[in-house]
Formats: sequence, structure tokens, C-alpha cells
Amino acid sequence: MPSAPTPLRPGQLSLSDFDFELPPELIAQHPAAQRSASRLLDARGGLHDRVFSDLPQLLQPGDLLVFNDTRVIKARLFGAKASGGAVELLVERVLDGHEVIAHMRASRKPAIGSRLRMEGGFEAEVLGRWPLPDGALFRLRLSDEPYALMQRHGHVPLPPYITHADDADDARRYQTVFARVPGSVAAPTAALHFDEPLLERLRERGVRSAHLTLHVGAGTFQPVKVDDPALHHMHSERFVVPGATLRAIAETRAQGGRVLAVGTTTVRALESVARDLGTPDAPPTPWRDWSGETEIFIVPGHRFAWIDLLLTNFHLPKSTLLMLVSAFAGMQTIREAYAHAVREGYRFFSYGDSMLLENDLGTDADAGG
Repeated sequence: MPSAPTPLRPGQLSLSDFDFELPPELIAQHPAAQRSASRLLDARGGLHDRVFSDLPQLLQPGDLLVFNDTRVIKARLFGAKASGGAVELLVERVLDGHEVIAHMRASRKPAIGSRLRMEGGFEAEVLGRWPLPDGALFRLRLSDEPYALMQRHGHVPLPPYITHADDADDARRYQTVFARVPGSVAAPTAALHFDEPLLERLRERGVRSAHLTLHVGAGTFQPVKVDDPALHHMHSERFVVPGATLRAIAETRAQGGRVLAVGTTTVRALESVARDLGTPDAPPTPWRDWSGETEIFIVPGHRFAWIDLLLTNFHLPKSTLLMLVSAFAGMQTIREAYAHAVREGYRFFSYGDSMLLENDLGTDADAGG
């Protein structure tokens, strides 16, 4: 049977169920000196303080790591209106014909048809709102190829809780070592802890790896603005899961190995495919790539289709990502883990430390459907 998110009934959960007190000094402003030297809270069967480089000894030969290979683009662009007023764009998506969809910050939004003069000397013509007719984003046409312009003149789109201006170190460290497909405005941060020596140790251990692509949108930082999460509308993100990755998951499970999703973005992509494909125990012939847009909203009560383990960073209070990890590991486990992390001074959010979680309920395949 295909998997589907458990529908959340109004009044079933409250936003306060996912709140916690976080001292501001625990919000990491810079990455650890070495990627794999960050801390790792192993929350399986208790709470165990480790370092990320311990990961190979926590996995077994035959396990499978699934990574998101999206590449962060320099999506933040600065410029001015014809009146001289400052404008900031955050490119959410690149379209054909030099067009982009972007968030815009300005004291007064420019008129449709006006032209913005951007830093670096290029122009951006305002074509309209997105989605039509009066959406919160804007559709613009740039005067040259968007990816090339962003690479030359853009800035790393650091999250709003990081207070320093982006620099050369951010351009290198707010990117995974295996980033391949440009398109994200936020990093798949759980994967930032991997470096080449650690990946080699995992291969030597007999741990396999596979990749998918989910382009992380700015909506990942969108706060939940309603007290009842059942009324929240989830943002949309684009993904591609190669047939080879689906086959690797099926083979891993058939051989008794475990599937470890690296980051919540990987979870969102795999669970989106699972809604259509179901468990990988009866594979299609041949395996094919699965792609599309996902607005999947994973909350406690969801049964996971294929994922046994999850590596994830520590997430914002009252966020949809905190709801996702609570669904995966259990709300009580997450509450205890976060309280422990605060007490022990773990570093939070994108440049922070990580957790290793185990699926609290087992997978649909384990449950027989």
C-alpha cells in the first residue's frame, strides 16, 4: 500500500507542544573548525554524547546513507529601484528565459514593469507577482543567465538567525562536500558534518551511500503562524529521487541493512515518493527516477515508509522540522534530547551540532503495509 502522511485533525496538537527555551548563545554563528569535529548526540536507547567522527562505529556493514546532493546558490542579490530605494532579492527558483522567482525586501515594492539596477551592473525587470495574481513572491527577468549572475554578484543566503555578513568561509562551509546540483537557498545542514576522510572511513566500514536531490527553499525557515498545526500550509520544494537510489534502498532492506536519511530534506523527498510507490519490497521494473514538487507535512502519527535512522541538526522551536523529527523519534525522546542538548551546551541550528535518531514506530514495511 502506498504510504501517506497521517492527516492532522484540528485540535490534535498545539504549537506549544513543540516549544522550548533556547539560550541565544547556543545558536551557532560559525561552523566547527573541522566538519566532522562537531558534536553528535546519539539518542538511540538513551542519550549518549559523542563526536561526529564516531559515526562509522555506530553503523553496520550493509547500512545505507542517503544524501541530498543539492548545491546552495548565491541567491541573495542587492540593488536599487529607479527612485534610489534599496532592494534585496532572495532568488527562490530559476525559470527559463532568464526568469527567476524571488522574495523581495524594499520599503515600497516596485511597480510591475519597472527595472531594478542590481549590484554588479545587471538589471532585473519586475514581471509580476508569484503565484498569480497577488502572491508574496515576484517573477523577474534578469539581463543575463541567472546562475552566472548569482555566482559573480550574489551572496550566500545565510539563515536569518546568523548575524554576520557572508564571507569566503561561508561560501565554502555552507555547502556540503558532495554538493552537485545547483538550486537551494539553504543548505541540507545535517550533511555539512561530512568530510572526505569520514566518507572514506564509512566506505571502508562497508556502509554504502546513495544520493537524491531536493532543492531547499526559503520556506524551510517560515514560522508556523497558527496555534493549531493542522491549519498550517506547508511550502513546496522540488525533488528528484533517482531509480538507482530507490533500488539501493530496496536492496539494503532485503539484505537486512538499515537506511539512514541524512537530514530532513532527504526524509521529505523519500516520504514524498513513498506516497506513490509504497514500500520498496515489490519494485517496479525497471526502477525509474521519481521527481516533482512536494508540500509534504510530516507530524507525529506519520508512519515512515523506508527510513530506519535519521541524522539531523537541532531545529528551531515551533518549527515544522521539529515536528518532523518528533514524528520520527517520538515526542518524548525529542523533548528529552533537546533538554539534554541545552544543558550540555550543544550548538544549535544550521552551523550547529547533530543528532542520530531511530524510528520510534518502525517502518510501513516492518508493519507489513
